[in-house]
Amino acid sequence: MSKVIKHATVYTGEEKISDAYIRFDEQIKAIGPMSEYQVLPEDEEIIDATEKLIIPGFIDVHSHGGYNFDAMDGNAEELSEMVNDMVYEGVTTYFPTTMTQSPENIAKAMVAIKEAATKNPVIKGIHLEGPFVSPVFKGAQPEEYIQAPDTKLFDHWNSLSGNMIKLVTYAPEHETSPEFEQYCLERGIVPSVGHSNATREQMKHSRASHVTHLYNAQREFKHREPGVTGHALLEDNIYCELIADGFHVCPDMIKLAYELKGPDRIELVTDSMRAKGMPEGESELGGQKVIVKDKQARLESGNLAGSVLNYQDAFVNIMKFTGCSIEDAIKMTSLNQAKEFGLDTKGTLAVGKDADFNVLGRDFELEETYSYGRCFNKNKR
Repeated sequence: MSKVIKHATVYTGEEKISDAYIRFDEQIKAIGPMSEYQVLPEDEEIIDATEKLIIPGFIDVHSHGGYNFDAMDGNAEELSEMVNDMVYEGVTTYFPTTMTQSPENIAKAMVAIKEAATKNPVIKGIHLEGPFVSPVFKGAQPEEYIQAPDTKLFDHWNSLSGNMIKLVTYAPEHETSPEFEQYCLERGIVPSVGHSNATREQMKHSRASHVTHLYNAQREFKHREPGVTGHALLEDNIYCELIADGFHVCPDMIKLAYELKGPDRIELVTDSMRAKGMPEGESELGGQKVIVKDKQARLESGNLAGSVLNYQDAFVNIMKFTGCSIEDAIKMTSLNQAKEFGLDTKGTLAVGKDADFNVLGRDFELEETYSYGRCFNKNKR
């Protein structure tokens, strides 16, 4: 049986429709103003959404885990369960993200993610973060496993994943990086600079089109050397991830990035780890002890170790920190990711697209998420 949501204010990602309806099952069958609504002869479920807002579902391309699970655990059943938990924060498309670890552990994660994706269609790709990064800006990446880009090893991991790797974080200053970039580009894998000590000049010779968690774990923006951050802010073709929790990047610097890049080249990510959604206290990331306190996850050294950020909070925060419109926030949480990674049935609400959308109430509070037409309501779990 199909469903119809009526009398909502719908932001499709391309336009705003006041007093609108959406007819859907797993995909959207019709969408438009109520003046065009037609009653069908067959029965369908009618849902009134007066005074509600509907926006496209969120797309998180950088998240290690949450709810006491991690992509590196190598357990397909637990990974699928974790993804279902993330749907309750509005995430309807997800790239499980690995981290620097032993080749064997990364291989195990590739196999598990591939298996989980066969059971859970919310998983649409893999973000391989490390081990091809710089020890100078290792952040929470274990240094003993860091190495230069190795195309043969990467090809092995990609094969194990069923060619699901869509995004890879690496440091372009390694001598092997040009060959590695070529490999990625030939296969439609987006090369992303992160955990890198590259200079502006080195970045100019890189073929990367994406920067991992802008500002964090990269050569900083300084007056005599723009570094990775400066390069990312200056180049129009580069997509920039932002962790909008207010801790990884202060609100003023988030606003600066927004003013320089604009909403068309920013993608909000959580970079969340297993402690998200769990009580504060001790947790773990890549075999390292993590302490979670005051909504921050830190190694014993004090370094930030991913986040415990809920994606819905990131959506609200970006509007609060920058003063941007809801339309621009939608670009940064759905539309840009769908465009960059060729997710043709995601990112906007239109006939033939997957029925992935969020229903918001007052103050943009998330009330329900529809993933492939299935309703997720945290108050009715």
